[in-house]
Amino acid sequence: MLWQLQEAKSRLSRLVSQATREGPQMITVRGKPAVVVLSVKDYQRLTRPRTPLVEFFQKSPLQREDLDLERSQETSREVDL
Repeated sequence: MLWQLQEAKSRLSRLVSQATREGPQMITVRGKPAVVVLSVKDYQRLTRPRTPLVEFFQKSPLQREDLDLERSQETSREVDL
């Protein structure tokens, strides 16, 4: 939902409640988006540390699979450009 700054100031409790129940709430200043109010849950989801790629692969259920990762020795094919 879009909130004008004056309305957001006068209805802060409702704004916070809606951000918690419905998701991020945008506040506009002079008709242009200025800030977003979001719940702590949404904020934490956006700012949690990402899993490093190496750790992701180490935890993969495919880690123990025998994959054929050898590159083909065939020459490349010709392509008309």
